[in-house]
Amino acid sequence: MDSKGGDAMARLAERMNSTVESTRQAEGFEASVHKIKEQVLPRLLERVDPEAAATLTKDELAEEFRPIIMEVLAELKITLNRREQFALEKVLIDELLGFGPLEELLNDPDVSDIMVNGPDQTYIEKKGKLQLSTIRFRDEQHLFQIAQRIVNQVGRRVDQTTPLADARLKDGSRVNVIVPPLSLRGTAISIRKFSEKPITIDMLRDFGSMNDRMATALKIAGACRMNIVISGGTGSGKTTMLNALSKMIDPGERVLTIEDAAELRLQQPHWLPLETRPPNLEGQGAITIGDLVKNALRMRPDRIILGEIRGAECFDLLAAMNTGHDGSMCTLHANSPRECLGRMENMILMGDIKIPKEAISRQIAESVDLIVQVKRLRDGSRRTTNITEVIGMEGDVIVTQELFKFEYLDETDDGKIIGEWRSSGLRPYTLEKARQFGFDQTFLEACL
Repeated sequence: MDSKGGDAMARLAERMNSTVESTRQAEGFEASVHKIKEQVLPRLLERVDPEAAATLTKDELAEEFRPIIMEVLAELKITLNRREQFALEKVLIDELLGFGPLEELLNDPDVSDIMVNGPDQTYIEKKGKLQLSTIRFRDEQHLFQIAQRIVNQVGRRVDQTTPLADARLKDGSRVNVIVPPLSLRGTAISIRKFSEKPITIDMLRDFGSMNDRMATALKIAGACRMNIVISGGTGSGKTTMLNALSKMIDPGERVLTIEDAAELRLQQPHWLPLETRPPNLEGQGAITIGDLVKNALRMRPDRIILGEIRGAECFDLLAAMNTGHDGSMCTLHANSPRECLGRMENMILMGDIKIPKEAISRQIAESVDLIVQVKRLRDGSRRTTNITEVIGMEGDVIVTQELFKFEYLDETDDGKIIGEWRSSGLRPYTLEKARQFGFDQTFLEACL
């Protein structure tokens, strides 16, 4: 066996025998502040009306609280230095007004995902890699209260009867909450954080997600009103790509976005976000993405952008793309451009639309111009792996041609993946659309 094979076997053996540490304790300073908080909080709650506290801002609350905290500390015979006092104040205020232990993770710009698996275990994602965080919740009840606080903010609810909820935070971060009995380890909260500053295609290029020529091609595709489907796996950066592409929309156009939990942040002046509504307790009153797409067509949009398509609303979107709303975009879960087309066919067949399959394929081929495939590679980096054009039909098969493709070459010793983007050198089929906007020459140069 060569050294590479032996190396691989050694890695497998190491993985089999490794023991996993599943809870990390907060150390030193954090732990002592946490301990003091546990003693102070119940006495503080006796003296404060939580509802009145909720009407104040954090700064006002800190002012009001300072003397009361001092009193409680004196009663408990605890003396603190200035730094500990500040830390304690912050923790107590997060507890009463904010999302408790989650606050520090939400305020950390390096954390992109937060996954709470019950009160004792919280994982975070930093720079594409998962790691265990030190935060803990008092108990299941504490965690459940915070989950409720999050979903109540957007008028949703979570309890035994509706144990699943999607919500979003004020900054646009997306939250999913699932509570017992469905979650066996206690309440689970998953938060996909939203970056503060809007991401542009140039920024994605600088992060190493694509090369110069791909960036130029995507900018032109966004500006020339091509119908674009962004396909990729969970957490591969589909929404980020959609936000970046939306920057290229002409400020004079009216854009409608439709999503389950509104997380798109368009950078255009004339933008109207719409959001679906789950059914009420009696199971009535649900408004689906399909309903909103139909309604959007009556609102004179120039473009319709769907956060994610999961079902029969795909057909409504294709109809919109075909009826003068070119430049519409959406994202969907698929691992390759070919699979993306197959999924669109399947979604339409999932609905009760009585149309033969080849008519559906034809509709997709006529509506979609580009498929942009994004992937999160195993080293945590997110790359745009393919830009593919949808050309038309040949018999009952949708014909595509690849403009750009990411070729995997090798990886460095520390696991970073090395590759390059190759352009196929084909004349783009969508050149005619680019010509109407005067971008044909630039587009051709970028693709050849």
